[in-house]
Amino acid sequence: MNIVEKTDEEIKAIADLFWRDLVKNSNEGKYGDFVKNFSSDLARAMNQVEAGHQFANSELARNLSGHVDFLGVIRRGEHVTVLYRQRSTKKPGEWLGRLVLGYEDGAVKIFGASIF
Repeated sequence: MNIVEKTDEEIKAIADLFWRDLVKNSNEGKYGDFVKNFSSDLARAMNQVEAGHQFANSELARNLSGHVDFLGVIRRGEHVTVLYRQRSTKKPGEWLGRLVLGYEDGAVKIFGASIF
């Protein structure tokens, strides 16, 4: 199955669960739990030392608000990009959250995640 064939509502339901887990695990600095839904290529590309450094030293990465706004879905090839308005509990302002989802071995996985 191709994830782009799902409705926005179906994609949002999946993405919201993943995003909530990413925020929780980022705030708690739990690297192993943070990458548990990553595609195998993305998980291999993540450098555990660098990610751990980010968790330890980034005020934003450790203080993400659980209150986010879903902005929409962009479909491209075999992946979808889900966009969120993300806030911090410590820093004023808003950030753009990006989550790229697709299928790997019959399961939906995270192929990219970032906050700008």
